[in-house]
Amino acid sequence: MSYISFSGADKDMTLDELEEALKNARDVGARGHRYVYAELSSSGKVKQIKFEVGNEDE
Repeated sequence: MSYISFSGADKDMTLDELEEALKNARDVGARGHRYVYAELSSSGKVKQIKFEVGNEDE
């Protein structure tokens, strides 16, 4: 299984950055039924997200 990850330009991600990450993940093969992994800051903000990409059978 391969992964693609994204983080915000600053410490935490904005909604615009999240939207762009989702578009990019779809463009490289992330599928809607796959899990999304997130790293959160101590205040609960999203710092980084990671998507599974690759073969549907994996």
